[in-house]
Amino acid sequence: MYTPHTEATSTHNSPNPTNDADTAPKDSVVLPAYSTEDKYEDDPWNLPELQDNGLKWSELDTKGKVLRVLTAIVKFILLVGFLYMFVCSLDVLSSAFQLVGGKAAGDIFQDNAVLSNPVAGLVIGVLVTLLVQSSSTSSSIVVSMVSSGLLEVQSAVPVIMGANIGTSVTNTIVAMMQAGDRNEFRRAFAGATVHDFFNWLSVLILLPLEAATGVLYKLTKIIIDSFNIQGGNNAPDLLNVITDPLTDAIIELDKNVISDIATGDPAARNKSLIKIWCKTEKITTLVNITVPSAANCTTGALCWVEGNKTLTQINVTETINLERCNHIFVYANLPDLAVGLILLALSLLILCTCLILIVKLLNSMLKGQVAVVIKKVLNTDFPFPFGWVTGYIAIMVGAGMTFIVQSSSVFTSAITPLVGIGVISLERAYPLTLGSNIGTTTTAILAAMAAPGETLANSLQVALCHFFFNIAGILLWYPIPFTRIPIRLARALGNRTAKYRWFAALYLLLCFLLMPLTILGLSLAGWQVLVGVAVPIVVLAIFIIVVNLMQARCPQYLPSGLRDWDFLPRPLHSMAPWDRVVTSGMAFCGARCCCKCCQSTDDEEKGLQERKKSLEIYDNPVLTRDDEPQETSKETMKATQL
Repeated sequence: MYTPHTEATSTHNSPNPTNDADTAPKDSVVLPAYSTEDKYEDDPWNLPELQDNGLKWSELDTKGKVLRVLTAIVKFILLVGFLYMFVCSLDVLSSAFQLVGGKAAGDIFQDNAVLSNPVAGLVIGVLVTLLVQSSSTSSSIVVSMVSSGLLEVQSAVPVIMGANIGTSVTNTIVAMMQAGDRNEFRRAFAGATVHDFFNWLSVLILLPLEAATGVLYKLTKIIIDSFNIQGGNNAPDLLNVITDPLTDAIIELDKNVISDIATGDPAARNKSLIKIWCKTEKITTLVNITVPSAANCTTGALCWVEGNKTLTQINVTETINLERCNHIFVYANLPDLAVGLILLALSLLILCTCLILIVKLLNSMLKGQVAVVIKKVLNTDFPFPFGWVTGYIAIMVGAGMTFIVQSSSVFTSAITPLVGIGVISLERAYPLTLGSNIGTTTTAILAAMAAPGETLANSLQVALCHFFFNIAGILLWYPIPFTRIPIRLARALGNRTAKYRWFAALYLLLCFLLMPLTILGLSLAGWQVLVGVAVPIVVLAIFIIVVNLMQARCPQYLPSGLRDWDFLPRPLHSMAPWDRVVTSGMAFCGARCCCKCCQSTDDEEKGLQERKKSLEIYDNPVLTRDDEPQETSKETMKATQL
């Protein structure tokens, strides 16, 4: 039973509680702060100092030095192993999404009339890349459609822009795994969403420009026509050489099925994406067939009449299966959806586990002098007047690393936890992310160079459109510090999600699902409906942004009624009421789901002790109400005194 503490009671009854607090005994026990923001009270965006609380190297004896070296080696091996599993889980996650939604993605691409609308093409690129979790796969589908004549290159450019947006959702999901610590989550989510904001802002400027002038199409067309480009070898497999043995032992996919569905092949709809035969041989033979008349004979082939029948010869290709694949689902008679859901759950579990362990290992390794050196190398600019060169070198590093791993999702997902724990600053993560966009397009260009002669020009032009789109985005949002708006937007979103962590899930749902689906629906209804709905929303958004800026910088120029938003209902200008709804919902679900597990008397005392520890160590902003600070502090004091 709770009994009021004597000192707490006297403080409560004192007319001047501040003075009483100041005269508290120096040896009194001070519990850990309830909010983790107290550690970074001045600026939560400052990179934390990873303190080394152990003994210094000079203070260790020979045995201690040997143990420390062995421990560091074991940690490094574990870090490499977890990183390897992390990359493999991303690959399996992509395969799982393709099994679950690959055929749906092919069906979406099949509607060529919709793709002719630039806005609809952009949204379809986002949704398809979201479904297959690979911009390379969605780009290859677009190339197949262009090569087969189902889609023009000019109509494919908005789809490529959408694929650039859709691929950035992976590292945003990875950032949500660091929600346990408020400030780590703030930095990690900002480091992930700076990629989103760069892509969305680039599309906001370049999509209307492309629709009006066709600048990317014309530029790439000039390049293709000006050079006698010859087909070459495939892009070198660098990271895949290491990861394929494990991922191919789990699942192998026939990605041609999605392209065949998109290009209108009716037989592909009944095929499975799961590859069963890894080694096949195609044999082409001449077969006699009957045709109605000589006019229907195959051009250049023999044509003759036997009795009342007209015969001709055609080439028939037969595929002979030679060797089965070796993955674990080769003998499983399961539909694609079932296998996809199994792999989705498995890959997400491994992804989350590896990420948590990687973060813990990095936190234990990056301490003391090691952390100081790494931070200086990664975050320090060159001396004046060459400080501006540092960012461009970071862009080249990001491009090179992405070219090595051959996936922008893998690279950006790998640096997201480093941003969270404070090894890489947001300002340095931004050019690295821009470089990853360039790196993934150079890989696509090399892959296009290996295309057959009849599809080489179209494949290369689509890849070049992707490349110049990212180059144009960098020129818009990086060279001048004032134009680096994605950093400011990502920092604002990081602050919001650190305070209300459920807002991160809402952001993902809105930006990558609800908003694209809404825009797609309006596009299908006609451009008149799209303009009629979108223009008022855009005008209202611009008005709100301008008023917010004036409220912060020059409120004297605003009418008295617009100097704040208090005239609106509180849910329209504050997240606190929505936070209470989410809090109540979570409390209700927790009470319904967990009440049966806490019936025994013995478990109650243990549960009280665990809740006391959680209140001292962890911070859950969902359980904090902005407008009730006094009640929250009282409840915290009672819980900690139990």
